[in-house]
Order: sequence, then C-alpha cells, then structure tokens
Amino acid sequence: MKAFQRTAILLGWAMLLSPHALPSAEPGHPQTSRPFRARDLGIILGNQPPGRWNAITDVPGVRVGHRTLIRGRRIRTGVTVILPHSGNLFREKVPAAAVVGNGFGKFVGFTQIEELGEIETPIVLTNTLSVFRAADGLLDFMLAFPGNERVRSINPVVAECNDGWLNDIRARAVTSRDVLEALKTARSGPVPEGSVGAGTGMMALGWKGGVGTASRVVAWSRRTWTLGVLVLANFGGALRIDGVAVPPAAGDPRRKLSSPVPGGSVIIVVATDAPMDSQALRRLARRTFAGIARAGSTLSHGSGDYAVAFSTHPAMRHPGPPVGAVRPLAGRELNPFFAAAIEATEEAVVNALLRARTVLGRDGHIGVALPYTLVLSLGEKAGKRWALPAT
Repeated sequence: MKAFQRTAILLGWAMLLSPHALPSAEPGHPQTSRPFRARDLGIILGNQPPGRWNAITDVPGVRVGHRTLIRGRRIRTGVTVILPHSGNLFREKVPAAAVVGNGFGKFVGFTQIEELGEIETPIVLTNTLSVFRAADGLLDFMLAFPGNERVRSINPVVAECNDGWLNDIRARAVTSRDVLEALKTARSGPVPEGSVGAGTGMMALGWKGGVGTASRVVAWSRRTWTLGVLVLANFGGALRIDGVAVPPAAGDPRRKLSSPVPGGSVIIVVATDAPMDSQALRRLARRTFAGIARAGSTLSHGSGDYAVAFSTHPAMRHPGPPVGAVRPLAGRELNPFFAAAIEATEEAVVNALLRARTVLGRDGHIGVALPYTLVLSLGEKAGKRWALPAT
C-alpha cells in the first residue's frame, strides 16, 4: 500500500475516534464548519482576486440561508437557499439561465427558466426526495409575500442532490417550515460551508462533501464586477486540488467509511452584478462544468449536474428600464467572466471539502472529512507552498 494511502486511512480513523468529529444527535443542532478554506492553506486557484468574503454573497444583494437537520442516528439533511435580492422576486424578476451537464436529477422550475430566461423565486437546494415539499414551502413564502395577493402562478426553483448514503432519505424529513426558516435566516456576509444545510449529508470525490462557495472580482472596461459561485458538492470522480491528486478515504469496508456509489450530483449557482441577459448567463453557466472537471468530476452516468446563473444588475430585472437603457455584456466582453466562473467553481468545491466535518450517518455510514495534513503532505510532495496558517 502506498504511503499516502496509509496516511489517509490513519488520519481518517483518528478523526473518527475524536468525539468532536461526530455531529450532535440533538434535533436541529447546527453543524459547525471546520476552520480552514483553500486560501487559508495557501491554495490559490486561478488568477483573478476574490471578493471580500470570497463567497457568492460578495455579489451585492445576494443572501444565503441554511436549515440543518440532524436528528437521532438517521436524519442528516437540510435546506440551503439563495436569494438574488431582498425585494419581491415575482415583481422584480432577475435574468437567468439553467444548463445541464448530465441530466440524472430533479430540477423543479428548469423549463420555465429555459423558456423565459428569468427567475421569480429564491433558489432552494435540498435532497432528492424532498424537492417537492421544498417547492411547496417556497410557494408558501412567495404567495405570502406582500404584493403577491392576486398571484395565481409561480415558478419555484428547487434543485437537489441525493444524500441517501448518510441520510435516511426515505423519511423525507424536510418540511415547508424548514424552507421558511432557511429563507428567514438568510444573510449576506460569510457563508457557512461544508456539512451544513443541504450539504449536511452529501459526499463528494471520496470524502465528506457539502456546500462550498467562492467569488472573483472581474475588471472590465474600467469597471469592476463581482461573480460568486455556490456549489452543492455530491459528485464522484478522482479529487484533484490545483492539479494534485488526492486519494479517497480508505479503510475497512465493513466499517462503512465511504459511499460505494461512484457517481453523485452537483448543483452550481452563479451570481453576478454585471449586466447580462439570459443568453450570456447561459454561456456563463456552461463554463462552471470546467470548474468541477478541474476538481475531478467526470459527469458520470448517474450524476445530476446542473448549473443556474443569474444577474442582479437592477437595470436587467424584469420588468426593468426601457430596452437600450443598459447594454448587456456580450461577445469577447464575457471572456474574463468565463474564467472567473471556472476558477470560483473549482475553489468552491475545494472549500466544501475542506470545511466539511466528518458525519456519522444512518446504519453506521460515515462521511470522512478531508484531512488538512493529508492535503498539505501531498502538496509538499508536488512542490506546492501550502501550509497551515501561522498562529
């Protein structure tokens, strides 16, 4: 057995033996994230600088909320919501686009985004069998929003990944109330990552996955714009961090250390304050799959890989100013945004893995957190200057 594989096994077991590695069995106990993200370890992915929080919330007006469900020994799931702005989204729709990398998934609201090029509700992420209850909760929120008293049709946007390895997914624990709670607590600023919200029970690339985020500041034509990405990482493949191969968690299979399912899914949400119409946003969303490919995804047969992108620019909202008031970016102007989307997506995946904590789930299944020491050791062998922050 190779030395780095033995290291992964030993570090994994050391984490499992630590009482602090396992989630609380208390209902609704919020799962905290581990402390370090990619840049904290000196892992710099791409060339463009991040925003203040290196998160999707760097895009002005965007808020993120989580509802984490950890109950007993079997429920490990939750809800994550992304709000493009704080107003009435039904009355001030944002231009948007959604694209498919591999379509083995459930994405409520996809066809209307494709047809009309706009989003009229927040975006909700959850587990596969909770999509429909989550959509019902989102409808409750929108129908009760002031100004929507006469609304008779709403297109809720809900996407999913399957957390059935760690979570008793058939219990369908997510309720409308959980969605409303996530929406109520949505905030700007730093975003909790890893084993939180919809990411609580997710696995990715042989390790504990979950929610991750990153951002880039894009300079174009004497202006700066912000692009942010949030991922729900639950996909298979062979993990690579800045080109460095990282083996999956290993150990005695009788201990149920890692998911036997090689595939999985990913949902990628892209936000920008740059003026873009749905056509430009569609092109932008497609580039995110290059980001997960850099991290190791092969968009396998059983994977539901979706990306949705939207612009928060006030002049691009529907209805908005008269046509021609603001010219949407197009053509070569989009090139730096394409690069930013790829970079931020790759970094968001790595952040999800580095921030996720080890989770003990249903039937003794365990999602092992990616050890910092393993990453740093492999980076050193590859000539990288990665290190823990100085204390």
